Amino acid sequence: MSVPSGAKQSTRSPIAAEIFLKTLAEHGVDYFFCNPGTDFPPIVEAFTRAQGSNARLPQPVLVPHENLAVAMAHGAYLMTGRPQAVMVHVNVGTGNTINNITNAARDRAPLILAAGRTPFTEKGSFGSRSRSIHWAQEMFDQAGMLRELVKWDYEMKVPEQAADVAARAYEMTMTSPRGPVYLVLPREPLSAPVSETLSSAPRELPSLGYPDPRAIETLAEWIAASQSPLIITSSDGDPRAVAALAKLAEAYALPVVNHNPRVVTLPSSHPMHAGYDSGPLVPEADLIINAECDVPWYPHLDKVKSGCKVAHIGEDPVYQRYPMRTFPSDLSLAARSADAFEALYAALEKHRSRMTPAIEARRKHAAERRKARTEKAAKESRGATDKITPHYLSHCIGEAFGTDAVIFNEYPLSLEHCPREKAETFYSLGPAGGLGWGLGAAIGAKLAAPEKLIVATLGDGSYMFGNPTVSHWVQQKFSLPILSIVFNNSRYGAVRRATLSMFKDGVAGETDGRFLADLDPSPPFDEFVTSQGGHGERVERPEDVPAALKRALDAVRSGKQVLLNVITPY
Repeated sequence: MSVPSGAKQSTRSPIAAEIFLKTLAEHGVDYFFCNPGTDFPPIVEAFTRAQGSNARLPQPVLVPHENLAVAMAHGAYLMTGRPQAVMVHVNVGTGNTINNITNAARDRAPLILAAGRTPFTEKGSFGSRSRSIHWAQEMFDQAGMLRELVKWDYEMKVPEQAADVAARAYEMTMTSPRGPVYLVLPREPLSAPVSETLSSAPRELPSLGYPDPRAIETLAEWIAASQSPLIITSSDGDPRAVAALAKLAEAYALPVVNHNPRVVTLPSSHPMHAGYDSGPLVPEADLIINAECDVPWYPHLDKVKSGCKVAHIGEDPVYQRYPMRTFPSDLSLAARSADAFEALYAALEKHRSRMTPAIEARRKHAAERRKARTEKAAKESRGATDKITPHYLSHCIGEAFGTDAVIFNEYPLSLEHCPREKAETFYSLGPAGGLGWGLGAAIGAKLAAPEKLIVATLGDGSYMFGNPTVSHWVQQKFSLPILSIVFNNSRYGAVRRATLSMFKDGVAGETDGRFLADLDPSPPFDEFVTSQGGHGERVERPEDVPAALKRALDAVRSGKQVLLNVITPY
């Protein structure tokens, strides 16, 4: 969104909204995603005043749906490492953010979510109520809607707080473990004049402590004595953590499962990569090291061997915000994964000689397992001759886009068939499972990293949740061409699978679990994107997939947004 080119620079005293936005920019916030309402006049005035001045404010981005705005902010953070800001309209706008705020909370993604507030004065103040909705939209506790999901919330009381509330929001969202925060900004104080000298300098953020040396030494002793250790990861894709884990796992032949992967935690080709499902390996392990994985296995389905020790590593290894989580724990280490892996590597050096026989045995076993997995994946990747399978489509995507593309996945893509070798080239829907994240996150990533090839792989249900009309409008409006691929099976696959897992032999199983999961008739998704000037195709035959992906790649590189509607009836 650009401010009017003819706007004149104001010589008046700044208003609180200007100071608020200026402070966000001073703290590294690049973008101000917004879906405005009657609470936004001070924000509009602040951005308009900045036109033609040297004031540095976040870039305003108009997003006509709040759920999409939050997803875009999440994607932009993943590219920059800096928190972004979203502002929405009072309680109704806040309500529309909750789905993706849930994702951000469980993903520990920092985000400054702000909302206006119904004017609290009925008369007598600049900004007092002037619309009928200003009575009906007031709540006793607006922040109560999402207080369980945010780390901190606050309502600005007076205009002189403008800089301090922005600085405090940044401090809270970025302090480990990170997560979203919520600000309520009434329009009376937000529009009031303040001193030009009002400011709040960035404060040093607390750092997570170095791993406890005694705990590291204990864990190193356990690894040295173990015959069948297993590392389970999921959500720490920091490049330093990926490199440290690769070095540790290679040196000591430690199998690593990237269980329910949300990021690349280990290159797919690494010799100790043991796949994406911990279930088959958990019963064999005599030591499990869970590193940043909220659900390392399913206790109802997977049985841990008697006497198996379990260690947890993470910024918050006990997941304090999860109401119930009772995985066994013999050692809990609060630390960043990278620091813990590096410390473990060093601590194991003195044990290497006595570990040699076990290391060689594990290395041989891992190679055999890997060979079997590779052969199975290769067979599945060939797919059927008459229909496109998800495995075949995943394989073709990996072949078409190489190792540098950044993929945002909401359900269908299989990493067994689409290997990812580099850190920060794969992001998946977080553990909360709030649909409508992938498309928006990919668009936000493109905004923050325009030079990258951004690909969104989506289920048809996920795509519909992603506000496709608004998503394609935003891509066209701001020239943010991404390449979207819809795995279209005309159903909610997760709903069907859950039903069959419980009632395969019940009455629901007689109809293949499709009741309440059936999305027929399928809309012409490829026409959605062409209506916004993009490139769309419907692909139904396996032999047509590689050429369609090539055309899609050429189109997105030419600056067009792309959507492939790929029919995958499995």
